[in-house]
Amino acid sequence: MPSMRFLPLGLDAMLVELDDLDQTLALLASLRRDPFPGIAEIVPGARTLLIRLSAQAEAGREALAGELCSRGLDEIPQASDARITIPVLYDGEDIEEVAALTGMTQEEVIARHTASVYTVAFTGFAPGFAYLTGGDPKLFVPRRRSPRARIPAGSVALAGEFSGIYPKASPGGWQIIGRTPLEMFDLARSPTALLQPGAQVRFTALADRSAYERRAPRPSANSQQARPIEPGSTVFSVTAAPLAALWQDLGRYGHAGQGIASSGARDRAALRLANEIVGNGPGEACVEIYGHGFAFTTSGPAVVALAGAPARLAIRPAAGPGVRAEAGQAVVLEAGDAVTIEASATGVCSYLAVRGGFEVVPVLGSASFDSLAQLGPDPVRAGAEIVVRHRRGGRAVLAEPVPLPDLPASGDLVELDIIMGPRTPWFTETAIAQLAGCEWTVTPQSDRVGLRIAGAAPLERVDPQAELPSEGTVRGAIQVPHNGQPIVFLADHPLTVGYPVIATIAPYHLDLAGQVPAGARIRFRALVQYAEITPQPEAETP
Repeated sequence: MPSMRFLPLGLDAMLVELDDLDQTLALLASLRRDPFPGIAEIVPGARTLLIRLSAQAEAGREALAGELCSRGLDEIPQASDARITIPVLYDGEDIEEVAALTGMTQEEVIARHTASVYTVAFTGFAPGFAYLTGGDPKLFVPRRRSPRARIPAGSVALAGEFSGIYPKASPGGWQIIGRTPLEMFDLARSPTALLQPGAQVRFTALADRSAYERRAPRPSANSQQARPIEPGSTVFSVTAAPLAALWQDLGRYGHAGQGIASSGARDRAALRLANEIVGNGPGEACVEIYGHGFAFTTSGPAVVALAGAPARLAIRPAAGPGVRAEAGQAVVLEAGDAVTIEASATGVCSYLAVRGGFEVVPVLGSASFDSLAQLGPDPVRAGAEIVVRHRRGGRAVLAEPVPLPDLPASGDLVELDIIMGPRTPWFTETAIAQLAGCEWTVTPQSDRVGLRIAGAAPLERVDPQAELPSEGTVRGAIQVPHNGQPIVFLADHPLTVGYPVIATIAPYHLDLAGQVPAGARIRFRALVQYAEITPQPEAETP
């Protein structure tokens, strides 16, 4: 009988841990064939399934755990007929390190990598990232002690029992042994991901750099062409964008099977509020703006609002004196007005909404730009023209200013509630106490993927040499790489990770976490201590 453990991941998700990959894929097949009511998302890992329940789910995690205990795990997905060959230039940054770890020469590493026949077990981390199994056991190597902030697209890498290829430039902790010129993920292709679960994969060695460059990929089409501007539309012509502004909405859901995370606004409450002020629906796309100096002129009338970081709008009319307007209120613009978003002393980003909404073409059902996957409508830069949508009706514009939540400034202390798990037991008692007992400083390397935080001492593991098989994760997860300095995942977090997650930010503090600037200090407060989820027995039929 297979063993299952149920580990807490925040308040509305859990990891189901099984004995091996075959059992994991069998349970995944069972849930896809016969879904459990209320499951919002399933993300497979090497030994786990991440299961997130919807807000409307009547049954909780304990009931789901009880139901899963009765599932048979005899449906092992079979390999497909697909055969794919991946050309590789084996000049990766870590190939010398891999050779040293395995006691082989670089030539022997290449020979063993190209001799194996791999199978795509599952996808995760980022769109088009496939976890390939079946490699030579002599090539099983640990991840890097500290993940790189940027790994180039096409990098071929090893971690544990898996081989993989980074589809886009992204952070990562795998050992890079080479690079391929093939495009792993392309919205213009069907299916979008080159490597699909069950496909058989082999690697071949390219002779030299010129052979690689002859097969260099064309630019991928991960955003769509803008719609033509209708006559009479109000257009905001962007005259300055010192930091690229991003299109964001409430997120991109339902694509975890392609390795695509939800993304969405860094501060979702602020996006909802900006839309509420101008009378839009809560999920209307807004412009997420960072720092000082984003500026535009308007060709016609519009009603706008800012929420989030309390920046001000400096408005210079075509005639007459300039004025300033605070965030949190509806602002009427007229043709010819020049608007500049001034810097806020607190928070990280502001959201610009316009009554009626902006004309922005969604990608896979969402206007969010995912900075990790490089997926979504293009960032808004100087020279862009953004169009106000013609729309009648809608809710009324709020007449009175709305008070905005207080946000932290650099140097401030922020308290964030956390739920311990799923991998709390991987850490020493001292490290667990240190997580909530010390102050952590947000470093300048932080971004939409996550807050990189530093403390006085690293968080120590019980077994420093242990390797975690890749598993799914969620927004707000606190991942701890080998170097012991945590990363708090934000909106553009990867779907799967290979470093243990010690705890997760409470849902009501996720938006606040997204607004903590570099230089601010964080103190974590353990709201729920670690405990495995106990399956609830199925109710007997009378």
